[in-house]
Amino acid sequence: MPFPIKICGITRREDALLAERMGAFAAGFVFYPKSPRYIAPEAAGKITRALDGPILRVGVFVDAPPETVRDAVSFAGLDTVQFHGDESPEYVKEFGDMTVIKSFRVGEDFDPARLRLYPADFFLLDAFVPGERGGTGKPFDWSRAIPCREHGRILLAGGIHAGNAREAVCIAAPWGIDVSSGVESAPGIKDAEKMKALFQAMGRESE
Repeated sequence: MPFPIKICGITRREDALLAERMGAFAAGFVFYPKSPRYIAPEAAGKITRALDGPILRVGVFVDAPPETVRDAVSFAGLDTVQFHGDESPEYVKEFGDMTVIKSFRVGEDFDPARLRLYPADFFLLDAFVPGERGGTGKPFDWSRAIPCREHGRILLAGGIHAGNAREAVCIAAPWGIDVSSGVESAPGIKDAEKMKALFQAMGRESE
């Protein structure tokens, strides 16, 4: 099985189609208005409808009201939700009918045991940067992901790109990786050559 790669922060149709052609297992769309990668659910829907493979269509939310999440899921044609805020386990349980990714920012006080409280299909580990909610391009100590693996499938994020992806995977042995800024020329604008280089670094053939 090819190593699982999620491309997040997609705002353009051509970037989503390239991610799908390269074999990404998931494409992420950010519905957090404060993010430079924000996309409106209606615009994301036009992109997801262009995808015809098994790639997961992921909506990224930060402490959004449940009804806001449900509306975005409908408008954007999503099958997966990713919660990147301080959502409670009870909140996450409300979306048990979907594939769920729960994100955690790995700071000094991060406790891997917190993961077991959440009924999620995947756990995404990202760097802790004060005031930021992902897409910072900052790595963290990847070895801190190791004890998290006992709680479920781990997606490693935070400053990953073609030049360090294999090292990150060798250290943390996650289930997959999540990449956003590492394949961009600007926030939300993916660079085709950087994306191809990432997939090639992880053993994929170029399209």
